[in-house]
Amino acid sequence: MSQFHEEAALGVIYDHRLARKLLRYLYPYRYFVVVSVVLLTAVSLLRLVGPYLVKVAIDDHILKDDFSGLQGVVFLFVLVLVGQFAVGYAQTYITNWTGQQIMADLRRQIFRHVQELDVSFFDRTPVGRIITRMTNDVDVLNELFTSGVVNIVGDLVSLLGIVGIMVWLDWRLALVTFAVIPLLFAATIIFKRKVRGTYRRVRTALARINAFLQEHLTGMSIVQVFVQENRKLKEFEQRNREHLDANLASIYYYAVYYPVVDVLGAVSIALIVWYGGGQVLQGAVQLGVLVAFVQYAERFYKPISDLSEKFNILQSAMASSERIFDLLETPVEIRSPERPAPLQQVRGEIEFRNVSFAYRADIPVLYDINLHIRPGEKIAVVGPTGSGKSTLINLLCRFYEPTQGEILLDGVDIRRIDLPTLRGALALVLQDVHLFSGTVEENIRLWMHPISRENVLEALRQVHGDRVLGRLPQGLETQVGERGSNLSTGQRQLIAFARALAHRPAVLILDEATSSVDTETELLIQDAVYRLMEHQTSIIIAHRLSTIQHCDRIVVLHKGRIREMGTHRELLARNGIYRRLYELQFAERAVGLRQAAG
Repeated sequence: MSQFHEEAALGVIYDHRLARKLLRYLYPYRYFVVVSVVLLTAVSLLRLVGPYLVKVAIDDHILKDDFSGLQGVVFLFVLVLVGQFAVGYAQTYITNWTGQQIMADLRRQIFRHVQELDVSFFDRTPVGRIITRMTNDVDVLNELFTSGVVNIVGDLVSLLGIVGIMVWLDWRLALVTFAVIPLLFAATIIFKRKVRGTYRRVRTALARINAFLQEHLTGMSIVQVFVQENRKLKEFEQRNREHLDANLASIYYYAVYYPVVDVLGAVSIALIVWYGGGQVLQGAVQLGVLVAFVQYAERFYKPISDLSEKFNILQSAMASSERIFDLLETPVEIRSPERPAPLQQVRGEIEFRNVSFAYRADIPVLYDINLHIRPGEKIAVVGPTGSGKSTLINLLCRFYEPTQGEILLDGVDIRRIDLPTLRGALALVLQDVHLFSGTVEENIRLWMHPISRENVLEALRQVHGDRVLGRLPQGLETQVGERGSNLSTGQRQLIAFARALAHRPAVLILDEATSSVDTETELLIQDAVYRLMEHQTSIIIAHRLSTIQHCDRIVVLHKGRIREMGTHRELLARNGIYRRLYELQFAERAVGLRQAAG
């Protein structure tokens, strides 16, 4: 529920602390902003010229039968309209161009920062919330820059200009025009209070819909296989109804407020015609002044109603900017050292010294791990689920920092190694393979130019991927769907192996990498892996103990501690945890074979 409350928060109308941060993004485009404000001021002033020209045309030319002079006023009126169009076009283009540039810069910075954040951040933060920051919240700021702050300047210029001209033309008629302003301000205040609550409800309901959709679209296969469509549809209808009701409530207040403004504007014009018409009949006010007042009154109430909407935009932008800056100011706990230790050619020697780790302070995962892996050595890590096998790999990749102890690569603490250098020396193949949109070749190369097509083909050949991937319609140019949805599990695993090998790592890490493939594909991969691991340090995490018997050493983890270590034969002879795991799997396999035979 906390994420929904966070989405619903509107914040204050103006926060100078957030405003200063936003100004940093405006600063590179400050000259464009200045030009935009100047142009908008010019547009606002040009809009005030029209009614005055009408007044001049009536009083100085129409009532005096001066047709030639009237033609000059009409020409000037058309010239003002053309100028208003040209300046308005330039102002709109520059404002929106500037807003888009700022938004592009902001999204770029958010994405760069998100890529630097620790894996633990993604463990505790829903992906949908991060996407909302980069899309919805950034769009709200774009609306602030393009339709909010700059247009507020234009509205204020228009209001001040109209008030000044009205008072200059006839101060008594101006007072009559302004008689309904207290009612207008009262209606505006009530509207702001009411619409604020409905806007919060809309954001909360939308956040719930997004969270529901993300969860259930991702797990659609489970929904269908357990025949949950009707129940989930009812749940969605409830959230959809909340969103609909919130929007309808918001529409109701808008539908009431704007007609009220129009009615008050009509009352103001009626007062002008009533009082001003009497003054015209008495000869105290010129007819052109009365007509000009009517036109200025029509222009006067539109900026006031617009200002109310601008306050909502400003308020929403403050809340969005606070959420964005909270993300941008999330500290990066794991980063490259300022003076990284030189590490030219990585040999692949790894050492864990007294390493302990806990994801949470009260739930330790690893205890005092001491493990030395020689260059080129093949190490297998086994143990029950939750024993800390994958955590060991996460610490080596420096996705997390050890709570105690240190991890060395070629005798250097990995915290002293530049992160790209460290992770470039490692190749990680997981059970759940992640593929990106693009071709098969691009997913193997990961768009790195030093890796040629020849390297890609050689990597595929070494993992026997050329046999399986050769069945694809366009071969290496086959387009990969989202997360590789158009490929089989075996094909995705082969691409992941080829990706790891094409990057020529010093250390190869396989985390349950063959547990999801069929027996034929697994045998092909194992044949390739046996030969490839001869020349590089390899760490294999596996549940299938039959796949690791060739390893130089097998490390048995149990409840976060190293309980046993040795070769396959040595561990079987000890009659310990490894032997029990092996016998259990052998018994399960025997039962499976008997069932298959039956």
